[in-house]
Amino acid sequence: MEKIRLFFEDKAFGVCTQLSDKVGISTTNVRLFFIYASFLTLGSPVIMYLVLAFVLKIRQNLRRGHRTVWEI
Repeated sequence: MEKIRLFFEDKAFGVCTQLSDKVGISTTNVRLFFIYASFLTLGSPVIMYLVLAFVLKIRQNLRRGHRTVWEI
């Protein structure tokens, strides 16, 4: 089970981990919130998750000084 969890954490965007670090609660609780909210609201938190993943990726690239497509 640990190998599966590590695989998904490595391949996922890290939104839940970064969000839990900011708020100060456990990562498991944030993940469970996304799962339960997705079932209750018919998937709208999935859209929010993807938007957050996009924003976090852009912020990481800007902090590292990577050139974007528009700067070429």
